[in-house]
Amino acid sequence: MNPVVYAVLFSLLAGIAVADKSDYCLSEIVKSDARIQSHGYPTETHQVTTSDGYVLTLFRIPYSHKLKNQNEKRPPILLQHGLFSNSDCWLSSGPDNSLAYLLADAGYDVWLGNARGNIYSRENNVISLNSHKFWHFDWHEIGTIDIPAMIDYILDITGYDSIHYCGHSQGTTVYLVMLSERPEYNQKIKSGHMLAPCAYFEHGSSFIFKALGPLVGTPGGIWNQLLVDTELIPHNNLVNRVVDNSCHLSNSICNNAFIMFANGGYVNANASSMSVLIETHPGGSSSNQGIHFLQLWQSHEFRQYDWGTKKNNEIYGQDLPPDYDLSLITAPTHLYSSNNDALCGPEDVNTLVKNFVHLTEDYRVPVQSFNHLDFIIARNMKELVNDPIIERINSYEGR
Repeated sequence: MNPVVYAVLFSLLAGIAVADKSDYCLSEIVKSDARIQSHGYPTETHQVTTSDGYVLTLFRIPYSHKLKNQNEKRPPILLQHGLFSNSDCWLSSGPDNSLAYLLADAGYDVWLGNARGNIYSRENNVISLNSHKFWHFDWHEIGTIDIPAMIDYILDITGYDSIHYCGHSQGTTVYLVMLSERPEYNQKIKSGHMLAPCAYFEHGSSFIFKALGPLVGTPGGIWNQLLVDTELIPHNNLVNRVVDNSCHLSNSICNNAFIMFANGGYVNANASSMSVLIETHPGGSSSNQGIHFLQLWQSHEFRQYDWGTKKNNEIYGQDLPPDYDLSLITAPTHLYSSNNDALCGPEDVNTLVKNFVHLTEDYRVPVQSFNHLDFIIARNMKELVNDPIIERINSYEGR
C-alpha cells in the first residue's frame, strides 16, 4: 500500500477529525465491574488521582465467592493491560480461563489497572479532555507516575509491603520503565510476570512498523508533528458494533482485524473471547504512546521519547534520549513470550534477556503458533500461561 494511504489511515485512527469526545459513553458498554459481578464475584471500583491530576479507575476482585475467603489473608496482585486496551482484557475469556478470575480463585486480592487515557481513566482534575495537553503523555508517564500511584494505593488499602504484578504488552513496558526510573519500587514488587514482554522492536514483523515507522518514528517529520499529543484509535461505539458483527459473520474478518499481532493465523484464539474483547476495544490512548513504540523500532534501542535534538537537550541535556537502565531492575521478574508474536518476537526478547541483568526466568510458550494476543484470548492460555503464572506466584507465598 502507498505510504500516503497509510498516513491518511493513521491520521484517521488518531482521531484528528473527531471533534466530539462524547462517543465514549460508558453507559452503553458492559464495564469491568458488571462483567465481574455477572459471574458471581464480588467487585469494587476505586479511583486513584496521580500527581499530575489524572484520575485512574481500578477494579478489584477482593476475594472469591467460591472460596468464601474474605476473612483470610489474600496477597494483592495488580494486572496491567497493553496499548489500546483496558482492564476488560483480563476478563474476556470468562471465569474458567481468564487470569483475573483464576487468581481470585487461587486466593489472591486482584486489582485491575487502567492507564490514563483509556475508557475508564479519561479525567484530569486540571486539564480538559478536549485539550491537547490532556494527551501530552506516553507510556513513560504511565510507568513513572500511573503504576507507582496504583501500587501505593493498593498497598495502603491492603496493608501489605509488596505486591505481585502481571502485565501484558505495554503493561510489561511500563513495569520496566518504573523499576529502572524509580528503582525504589523494586522493593514493592514481590514478583513480576511479563506477558509478551515489549522493550526492543528491531525485528518486529508487524506491517504497522514498516508502514508507519518511517513516517512517524523519527522526530521532526510532518506526520510526527501532526500526530503528536492527540488521541490514538479512540473507542467508537459504531465502529465497535460493525467489527463485532463482522466477527460473528466471519472469523477471517475478525482475525484480519488483529493481524498486526501475529505472524499469520489465530489458530489458538477463542472466537467468543475475541467478540467480548471487541466490545470495549480499542480502549483509547495517546498518539505519543504509539509514536514512542515506533521510535524504538527505528532506533533499535529501549529509551525515552525522542523529541528531536533541540528539545532533547532541553529535557535530557543531550542530543539523544537516555536509555532505560535495565540493570537497576532487581525485583524477581519472569518473562513469558511466544514465537508467533509480530510485535515483540523471540529475537527481540533475546535482546531483552541479554540486557536484563537480574532476570529470574525466561519462559517461552511451547506452541509455535502462539501469538501476541493469545496471552489474552487463546483457548489454551490457561494451561500454557495462566496456570504457570499462578504456580510461580504461589511459590513466592510458600504455597
